[in-house]
Amino acid sequence: MKLKNILTSLFIILLVLILKPINAQEKQYKVGCIGFYNLENLYDTIHQEGISDEEFTPDGKSHWTSERYNLKIIHLSEVIAQIGDELVKGGPILMGLSEVENRSVVQDLINAPALKPSNYGIVHYDSPDKRGIDVALIYQKDHFKVINSYPVPLNIPEMEEFKTRDQLVVKGLFDGEPLNIIVNHWPSRSRGQSVSEPLRIAAAKLCRSIADSMMRADQNTKVIIMGDLNDDPINESLTKAFAANSTIEDTKPGNFYNPMYKLFKEGIGSLAYRDEWNLFDQIIVSYPLLGNDKTSYKFFKAKVCNKSFLATKEGAFKGYPFRTYVGTTWQGGYSDHFPVYIFLVKQK
Repeated sequence: MKLKNILTSLFIILLVLILKPINAQEKQYKVGCIGFYNLENLYDTIHQEGISDEEFTPDGKSHWTSERYNLKIIHLSEVIAQIGDELVKGGPILMGLSEVENRSVVQDLINAPALKPSNYGIVHYDSPDKRGIDVALIYQKDHFKVINSYPVPLNIPEMEEFKTRDQLVVKGLFDGEPLNIIVNHWPSRSRGQSVSEPLRIAAAKLCRSIADSMMRADQNTKVIIMGDLNDDPINESLTKAFAANSTIEDTKPGNFYNPMYKLFKEGIGSLAYRDEWNLFDQIIVSYPLLGNDKTSYKFFKAKVCNKSFLATKEGAFKGYPFRTYVGTTWQGGYSDHFPVYIFLVKQK
C-alpha cells in the first residue's frame, strides 16, 4: 500500500509540473463596462419656466415631492452601481443617461452613497426639448478622460416647431485609448410608430453622419452609439438609415455592429408595452472595436440588466420594469426601462 501511495503522489506531482506551464501561459484580460439607462423622468421638484415640467412639482398631478425625488435618486444610484457586477465592481466606466432634467439632478445622482466612491464626472448640455429632458454621460474620472464634447441638434427644415433632444458627442481616452461616444434619445412613438418613424429615421441619419465624420478623419476610430432609440434593432431607422449590421461577420471597415439585434431576436427586451417586449435601449459599436486582437480594447458581450429586483413582482405588469409611476399613481420603483450595457476586454 505504501508503494502505491508513493506512486500516486509522484503521479500527482508530475501532473502538476506538466500543467503548470500551460496555466502560466493563460491570457488575462482587463474588463471595462459601458452602459446606458433611461431614468424615466428624473426631474427635480422646482418648476422651470419655458418647459413643461409642472407635473413634476409637489403641487402637480404626480405630487412629485422631495421625499419621492430623493428615493428615486437612491434607487437609480444603486442600480447603476450594480450594472456589470458579474465582471466588474463599482458601476460602468461610462454610463449614458436619458430623461434627466438638468445637470443638477445628475450631480445628485453621482453624489449618492452608492456612486460616490466611483468618482464620476458629468458631461451635460441643456437641449431644446419641450419637456425639458436631456441626455448626459457620466464617467469614472479615474478611467476616462474627456478631451472634447458638444451637443448636436436634430433640425428638420419642414418642421420648424419640432424640438427634441440633442445628440451628445463625447471624445476621450478610455483607459488611455481614444474612444468616441454619441448619446441619443431619438423622438418618441407618442403619435404612433408609423407616423413618428420619419423623425427617428432623421435622427438615425444625423447620428450616422456624426459617426462617419469621425471615421473619415481616422478609419481606426472607435465609436460607440448608445441611447433610447425608440425603435427596435429590426426597425428601418437602425437597419437602413443608420445601417447597423446584425452580425459581426457582416461588419466590415467603416461599418457598425449592433449586438442588441441578437438579444431582441432571443426575446430579450428593455421595456414592455401591451405584453410585448421592445429593445429600444441599444449600444452599437464600430468595426475597430471588433476582432480577436485584444492588445487594445475590443467588444466582448452585450447584456440587458434585468435583475429580479428591477421587475414588477405582481399584478397586470408583473415582469415589466418596476417603474416610478403608472400614469400619475406612485409606484416607488426605478424606471420603466431596464439598463443595457456592454463589456470591452483588453489583454493585460
